[in-house]
Amino acid sequence: MDLKNKTIIITGGARGIGAALAIRFAKEGAKVVVADLDEGAARATAAAIDGLGVACDVTKEADVQALVKQTEQHFGPVDMFCSNAGVCLGEPSHSASASNDTWGLCWDVHVMAHVYAARAVLPGMIERGSGYLLQMSSAAGLLSQIGDAAYSATKHAALGFAESVAITHGGDGIKVSVICPQYVATPMLGYADKGASSDLPGVITPEALAETVVEGVAQESFLILPHADVAQFIQFKSANYDKWLGAMRKLRSKIVDEIGSTDLETMHKLV
Repeated sequence: MDLKNKTIIITGGARGIGAALAIRFAKEGAKVVVADLDEGAARATAAAIDGLGVACDVTKEADVQALVKQTEQHFGPVDMFCSNAGVCLGEPSHSASASNDTWGLCWDVHVMAHVYAARAVLPGMIERGSGYLLQMSSAAGLLSQIGDAAYSATKHAALGFAESVAITHGGDGIKVSVICPQYVATPMLGYADKGASSDLPGVITPEALAETVVEGVAQESFLILPHADVAQFIQFKSANYDKWLGAMRKLRSKIVDEIGSTDLETMHKLV
């Protein structure tokens, strides 16, 4: 897809990856709507790129519908909906130890928000014979995130939903891409929001991720892998599931031995 003059909505767009995507898409000539729970931050990010900042709680379908309606009134039909909003809360102890509220929030943000977005824009896209759903999953959606079963399970579900949309509506002219990064230097990992960077192997900046996304969208690739080695990990996993699980158990044991927990902010520095 050529992004020039395209109308794009990005949820979770005020900071981090979302803001980097908004800025990069605007550089390509897109008309960008920045949606976020933090309306002030959304407007600030949007103002810097001549976009539109909108308050939106992606866990509420009415908010997503209103977001699309406001976008259509301001810029016209939505060409791309980028479901970027995400949460990562971890687990207190065993894999089922996170609260029902945590599991529910992960499900609502990582899965139902994508469903709400599709419901809001697919009818118009199908009628026009074109459209793009760009969905943030994670390498955890292909592999697994140690120390956060709710995150991993819902990211897997997000990938499954994206596959269903691509299978069902590819013939209608609808394109789907799923972004599956590993570690990105964002506030989720404890990095400063502005100009975040890291010298740690495997940790990339939001700006580097955005470059990969633009390339993937240009090629209309279903899987966008900002970390190239994820493709190798997928092959390892699919070739011998038991061996892969054993390797992941060893990695988890190493992490716990070295830092005493699977806290995300500290753990990424060891892997």
